[in-house]
Amino acid sequence: MSRRVCLIASVATLVIVTAQAEEEPALCTDRPTKANSVCTVPDGFWQIESDAFSYTHYRDEGVTTDTWLVPNPTIKYGLDDKSDIEFNWAPYVSVKTDDEHRLNGIGDAYLRYKRRLTDEGASVGASIIPYVKIPTAKRGIGNERVEGGIAVPISFSLPNSLTLTLGPQIDALLDADRNGYHPNIVNLVNLSGPVAPGLTLYGELWVSNNFEPEGTSSQSSADFAAAYALSETVQLDVGANFGLNDHTPDLQFYTGFSTRF
Repeated sequence: MSRRVCLIASVATLVIVTAQAEEEPALCTDRPTKANSVCTVPDGFWQIESDAFSYTHYRDEGVTTDTWLVPNPTIKYGLDDKSDIEFNWAPYVSVKTDDEHRLNGIGDAYLRYKRRLTDEGASVGASIIPYVKIPTAKRGIGNERVEGGIAVPISFSLPNSLTLTLGPQIDALLDADRNGYHPNIVNLVNLSGPVAPGLTLYGELWVSNNFEPEGTSSQSSADFAAAYALSETVQLDVGANFGLNDHTPDLQFYTGFSTRF
């Protein structure tokens, strides 16, 4: 009888531990790099993904612009086992040009909804992410108009624990004359993989084509980053993006963190 009781208790303990492990999967984030991940925040959990700071250096047509965001948090909440809602807002933005003109203020706010279209752990995964920009920034930091779009990240599990991510996205952006909207089409190829316990490296090629009525322009960058998992629920990261043409910021550098609770 005692053996039966012990067996039942052992099985019950195993079931509880397994259930707890299923409730708290390893941290999965949209940081670092520009790629969105396919995964969503677990049901009922909160997650914060934030730049500690982000710096952008951009020289175009003889004008140099330096932009700082300190910090730049995204707060996420898991709605169910396949979807979450996300809110991003930078409380401090500084934009300075080489003629000593400076603007300081808050950034625009972004509201996103992510829905995973495939089962967790599938070798090919996909999600859909509609978003809207809420114009909270003043002119010069933002454009004081609502904008939006939709992203569809697609991931492929490769040998040696590598992950290939594609990031098609289409945006509706304000025209330069402020009288209408035009499409902006983004795509990227991102390759990531572990190189040591807790350490993951990322390499990415990013392209954006802006179909502004006054003239189409393209941006492209080569992006590199590293993320280190301090625990199952805390991650640190650092990254740099390098512009590949004259219409792209020359350098973007950032460091940040992610945590779930």
